[in-house]
Amino acid sequence: MLASVLIGFREALEAALIIGIILAYLIKTKKEKYNNVVYMGITVAIIASIITAILFNVLAGGFEGRAEEIFEGIAMFLAAGILTYMIIWMSKQRNIASDLRQKVSKQLDNGQRYGLFFLSFITVFREGVETVLFLGAAKIVGESENNLVGALIGIMFAVFIGYLMFVGSKHIKIKKFFSVTSLLLMLFAAGLLAHGVHEFQEASIIPIVQEHVWDINPAINTDGSYPLLHEKGVVGSLLKGLLGYNGNPNLLEVIIWMFYLIGMLAFYYKK
Repeated sequence: MLASVLIGFREALEAALIIGIILAYLIKTKKEKYNNVVYMGITVAIIASIITAILFNVLAGGFEGRAEEIFEGIAMFLAAGILTYMIIWMSKQRNIASDLRQKVSKQLDNGQRYGLFFLSFITVFREGVETVLFLGAAKIVGESENNLVGALIGIMFAVFIGYLMFVGSKHIKIKKFFSVTSLLLMLFAAGLLAHGVHEFQEASIIPIVQEHVWDINPAINTDGSYPLLHEKGVVGSLLKGLLGYNGNPNLLEVIIWMFYLIGMLAFYYKK
């Protein structure tokens, strides 16, 4: 559930920051009459995101056996790829506020209300689609039924933080915030890749090479419950959903996890 809180918070805050910059610019330039265009874009994007979530769940529930394993493997790889792109993109954004203001100014100077609508729509819808995909991946990895609740908690908190920043009553070091969350998302993406490899191995597409490099899962309790640190226990399942924790990984899963994380950390700190 913690992974879904982080995902919902990160994605919603990114959208809230961008929308906040747009609205603040409209107020500063005394063009509040265009606020409704922004609100309409947000509303349509939320509806489109909900429809996307429904379609994703219908599609995900339509597979069984090997087809389900292949679908889940593809979903893992796709989610990890988008996460990686998002982390890299954010690391390169130095003047996001000024760039956005220029885009809004250009749309308004040309009298393109639809351009402002599309900018608002695509900002929220992009984050919505990413959230749907990431939550789907987190559910597959962590097998948690509370992902929706966690995501809603994260989204509500992000909207609250975004509102405080918009009204100017609270200042947050955005760069530092995204640096911390980016590191957590790197761990999450590494876990997704490793789990994607596992799914393709289950489907006999990728060879296992060596089973169980280590096995640190505690023995199951006599009453059939799982110990806290077992990957299916309370703490273990939390770490599995958030960081891709695996108590008994095979060799290829370990290699993929380590190479991805080392490569991303080297890139990020170089930047």
